[in-house]
Amino acid sequence: MRFLVLSGLSGAGKTTARNALEDLGYFMVDNLPPVLWPDLVQALEARGLEKAGVVVDVRTLPFFEGLENALDTLRPRVIFLEARPEVLLRRYNLTRRLHPLGAGNLMREIGEERKALAPLRERADLVLDTSDLPPRALMEALAQFLEEARGFLLRLISFGFKWGPPQEADLVLDVRPLPNPHYDPLLKPRTGLDPEVQAYVFREETEPYYQALLATLGLAAEGARKEGRLAYTAAIGCTGGKHRSVAVVERLAEELSARFQVEVTHRDVEKE
Repeated sequence: MRFLVLSGLSGAGKTTARNALEDLGYFMVDNLPPVLWPDLVQALEARGLEKAGVVVDVRTLPFFEGLENALDTLRPRVIFLEARPEVLLRRYNLTRRLHPLGAGNLMREIGEERKALAPLRERADLVLDTSDLPPRALMEALAQFLEEARGFLLRLISFGFKWGPPQEADLVLDVRPLPNPHYDPLLKPRTGLDPEVQAYVFREETEPYYQALLATLGLAAEGARKEGRLAYTAAIGCTGGKHRSVAVVERLAEELSARFQVEVTHRDVEKE
């Protein structure tokens, strides 16, 4: 199993890092006492999990007596996040949260925390100063350190407006202006997977509308990827979700597959 320990100063970005690690497939647990780490690894391995980690902050201090033994036994990769004191102070002032030590003097608490976590920092395989590091750069740094490919997935869902749009969609596109095969007796029983249905939908006069859809979706997906997102969902709808939306999704998937990893779902294709 690939096991890691994520630690660092409060306000240095552990929540962002934890979310990024979960996106990379790590099963993360907060503040589990070190003496229980071997049991966690054993339990997760028995369930077939290959990647896991624990988040350790100053609240775990009462259980630190088992830390050295757990690190020596499991040999996890240790990631430690820190930031300059003035940056941590500014972040706490923005969020108005209390420091975990809660003594009432924030700068003194930051200093005490840094001292308390020093033994763990010394064991770190990666120390990141997040003072000037935006969230996306932090996520990329973690992925690079762990040699993980942060892939981007574009999900395309065809649907029928009569059944309601998918709630998970980031973007909804309407293809009802395209010619409807439903009114052709020969094409009505077929679906948008059929080449003749696709030829009926994609005519010379409808090409500008399709190209506008393609451009809009491409720009939206690129923007999501640049923001550091791992996935983006676009729903393409026609009336019933059987003909036009299916045909358009199939063509979009083919033409966008050179730029993105694409996953296709035809939600309503079997409905009447």
